[in-house]
Amino acid sequence: MAMGKGTPEGLRIAAGLHLVSTPIGAARDITLRALDILAAADVLAAEDTRTLRHLMEIHGVPLNNRPMIAYHDHNGTAARPRLIAALKEGKSVAYASEAGTPLVADPGYQLARAAIAEGLPVLAAPGASAVLCALTVSGIPSDRFTFMGFLPNRSAARKTVLREVKTMASSLIFYESPHRVEASLQDMRDCLGADRSAAVCRELTKKFEEITRGSLGELADQFHDREVKGEVVIVVDRGVVAVATAEDVEDALKVALRDHSMKEAAAMVAEEFGMSRRDAYQIALKLEGTK
Repeated sequence: MAMGKGTPEGLRIAAGLHLVSTPIGAARDITLRALDILAAADVLAAEDTRTLRHLMEIHGVPLNNRPMIAYHDHNGTAARPRLIAALKEGKSVAYASEAGTPLVADPGYQLARAAIAEGLPVLAAPGASAVLCALTVSGIPSDRFTFMGFLPNRSAARKTVLREVKTMASSLIFYESPHRVEASLQDMRDCLGADRSAAVCRELTKKFEEITRGSLGELADQFHDREVKGEVVIVVDRGVVAVATAEDVEDALKVALRDHSMKEAAAMVAEEFGMSRRDAYQIALKLEGTK
């Protein structure tokens, strides 16, 4: 049985797929439980095997001739059956993302889905997460947030997504590549509002960690023509939802009823104004009755 420094002798872990969170920067952010799993698992799988080997070497966790299988976006179709077969044999498989929590913008998602579909155990060893780390240090409200992943590469598609979430009553968290930070901030400023508070979190937990806070307008100016390096997370404050008046709802229903059934119109207006469909339908009935 493979053992690491400080690992209880004779440690055994349950059969199943263990999703192991790994540090996003500082190697010491690994949890003790994660080290135990890496030391005791029958099979190791990783988005980047070199990164996992290096992490294990830092913490004194020997490989001991156990198989270490690369599992990433480009080989998932081929590697997945091998890992599922090991799970069906009753083995423990530890999957580690390159950095952070597995399945969050990570190829491990399909592996976990396949294991669940086969009725196999899937367990998590929680730990570092760039999403939560950025939210914690951003100064942006954290009671309700939405993780948006990576925005589209093209500005037009990016703006479409941003307009869709403009009025969401939750903070927004985006992953972004360093060479697109300037363009994304400009589109966020244009679509979400220049005065909206935000934070650009770069190289979290690493030597050159940098948190830049301000309005989207200010951040767009600060990152104009600036060379950005490293991993980036952008956190944006929640949208302000306008309070609709009864007149606003009635006007919207009148327009919708021109081309839609009463049920369809009520559903559309309810979604637009964040109200119940039943209430919108009752107003629509009243409008129709006054004709």
